[in-house]
Amino acid sequence: MKRESQNVGKTVKYMKIAIVCYPTFGGSGVVATELGMELSNRGHEIHFITYKHPVKLEQLTGNIHFHEVNVPEYPLFHYQPYELALSSKLVNMVKLYKIEVLHVHYAIPHAYAGYMAKKMLEEEGIFIPMVTTLHGTDITLVGNHPFYKPAVTFSINNSNVVTSVSQSLKEDTLSSFKITKEIYVVPNFIDTSKYQKKYTDCERSLLAHPDEKIISHVSNFRPVKRIADVINIFDSIQKKVKSKLIMVGDGPEKEMAENLVMELGIEDKVVFLGQSNEVDEILCFSDLFLLPSEKESFGLAALEAMANGVPVISSNSGGIPELNIHGVSGYLSDLGNVEEMANFGISILENEETLQRFKMNAWNRAKIFDVHKIVPLYEALYEKALSEKINS
Repeated sequence: MKRESQNVGKTVKYMKIAIVCYPTFGGSGVVATELGMELSNRGHEIHFITYKHPVKLEQLTGNIHFHEVNVPEYPLFHYQPYELALSSKLVNMVKLYKIEVLHVHYAIPHAYAGYMAKKMLEEEGIFIPMVTTLHGTDITLVGNHPFYKPAVTFSINNSNVVTSVSQSLKEDTLSSFKITKEIYVVPNFIDTSKYQKKYTDCERSLLAHPDEKIISHVSNFRPVKRIADVINIFDSIQKKVKSKLIMVGDGPEKEMAENLVMELGIEDKVVFLGQSNEVDEILCFSDLFLLPSEKESFGLAALEAMANGVPVISSNSGGIPELNIHGVSGYLSDLGNVEEMANFGISILENEETLQRFKMNAWNRAKIFDVHKIVPLYEALYEKALSEKINS
């Protein structure tokens, strides 16, 4: 039976789509998982193929499937060849479920493994288009390493469709690699309908006194996130505005952060919550979000904050200015300008009317990136990839 759904005024057929991603808390894995769940809501059959159950994949339904990639342990290998196991798994799943489109998130090793799967399938007369989404560090950090750069370039150029999550990342990719493919900018997204009750569902008393403002930060605590800047910004703010800092996440910079908090004598004003599946509940309490990162290809954590009506104080690096509008949804400062970021934060928090205006602006800005506006862009690109396969 022919299945169809509506895509921004036009009819698209339901597709069988394989999604390859990292199943972790990282931005690329979260976006890929949310994309797959929304595509399934729109009627498509989705197959997640990765080495463990994605952390954000809430449930498996009739049209959402998870296929685990097992990597046998052989003493011969010093490093087990995950990309080979992934390629073989992709071949088997495409044949078994008659998958029509392969969407890989993060260039290394997924695009490379996807290309190998495509070539193996072609040997059997099966032609499947591959969409590759670039998320950030796969290009700016890992992909730029001389060991990986030729493979990343090859994988991108041999994808049927390539997307990036921001214009900034697209420009970084084109400047760093010899790319012959067109790159489509499809920004990250969020389901804003989940946040419409945010003002009534919050119980701020769980984390702070009524007269305290709540400032938050969510990340993987890597050096690129500039965790020390987060704490120093907060320290300056709390001297002028009674407040608490909620730090969500874990990583190599956490011990340094805890030591810095003790050095500044603000242990009673900073809470480290570690990794959490309840980030939205935490952001729901917040009055201000800090993101002074050295580099963000998009700034998904900032979008999640804004969807909760939380203004953002951030650096102006990478793709963040495409999301956070200076003087509207928050403020942007040059990298490392802790004093200015703190002053911007104080200017928002010290006046309740100003705070409420920024909260509403942040919420309105987030709605531009609603899942129901962005996912149809991916559907259109899947259709483009399929049509090119048919015409080739």
